[in-house]
Amino acid sequence: MASIKLILRTHQVDQTGHSPLYIRIIKDRKTKFITAGVKLKENEWDEVKQKVKKNHSNSARMNASLSQKIADAEGQVADMERKVKTVSVKKLKEAIKGKEVPNFFDYAYKRMEIIKSTVSYSTYKAYYAAIEKFEKYMGSRDVYFDDFTVTLLNDYKNYLNTKLNNGLTTQRLSIIVLGTIFNQAIKEDIIPETMFPFKKLTLKFDNTKRLFLNKDKIVDLTQLELPKEKKAALWRDLFLFSVYAGGLRFSDVIEMQYKHYNKEEHRINKLIRKTGRVHQFKIGKVAIDILDKYMKEDANKEDYIFPIIEDKNGYEKNDAVRYFITAKNNKLANWHLKKLGEKMKLPFQITFHLSRHTFATNALNNGMRIEHVSKLMDHRDISTTQVYAKIISEELDKAVDNYIF
Repeated sequence: MASIKLILRTHQVDQTGHSPLYIRIIKDRKTKFITAGVKLKENEWDEVKQKVKKNHSNSARMNASLSQKIADAEGQVADMERKVKTVSVKKLKEAIKGKEVPNFFDYAYKRMEIIKSTVSYSTYKAYYAAIEKFEKYMGSRDVYFDDFTVTLLNDYKNYLNTKLNNGLTTQRLSIIVLGTIFNQAIKEDIIPETMFPFKKLTLKFDNTKRLFLNKDKIVDLTQLELPKEKKAALWRDLFLFSVYAGGLRFSDVIEMQYKHYNKEEHRINKLIRKTGRVHQFKIGKVAIDILDKYMKEDANKEDYIFPIIEDKNGYEKNDAVRYFITAKNNKLANWHLKKLGEKMKLPFQITFHLSRHTFATNALNNGMRIEHVSKLMDHRDISTTQVYAKIISEELDKAVDNYIF
């Protein structure tokens, strides 16, 4: 015999202090939850009496509605148990909901395995982590597509912001991944388009100003005296190489092989890991000098130029290993670069990704056409590069304000 009870899930409390009320079904020690479509403060719910307290302005109406929902649920369960001797709690939930709606997490994780071979490993990991994060918030995998509402998504967005301190970009990604799963389910006719709740959701863009090193700070970093410990100098060299080599991403810098560099023409020709496109461009004197510093006469064309990847075979074994090693070294690089920034007394932290911002902003400031900067950075869309043009415009406005009377 199944048991049915109303449960206030206080671990999902929102910023106003309200928590969602669920109908809980227990059958053969297995539990399922169905949203009751109600949110209450903890002091407005009587767990023992299973009623909304009188301190709620609409307690009478809500209690009547909830009583009807419980009666309907108990009727559906009794009817199902009469018809079928052994019925699962999942089937009971489907009977109460009145239609068979797929489990969101079952579909999402299956979808992840399908796309695993079609996207980069870092994209796969980011999507998978976003789904796991939402599962942790919900506290259960017992979530169906029709459990999603604008209220639930707004509550989750608030949780990302206030509890996890996620930035706007991370919040957007976390929500967009869920929406992507929905869109795919709609394309496959698994759920109707009317079930898509994301259209009414507002996601803010991160308008945080992109930081960069100007010419003077690049010189300061280049001339900064370092202790004999070699690692700091190595990470500085790689950062500066990126600045003077079109803002190459971290993974592409550490994966630079001898075959990627034409020494006679001072040209790099390399497949960019993130975009999957072959990228070729000429480099200048500073980047050339850094390469010359690390290149060996007896090296094989398949060897890596920079001494970061110690186990070449292990690194190239599979995407998961490559992702782990890259992330580990990127973290190490950022630690050293942060220390260098502190020595320079910068008002912000240096990270390796700052090299891309530094290249783009200084290139535009030096008069390079935005189309050429976009090409060197391997941007798919010039609008991405225009963010840096805006920085230049703001710097110009500041100069006018400060120096023109």
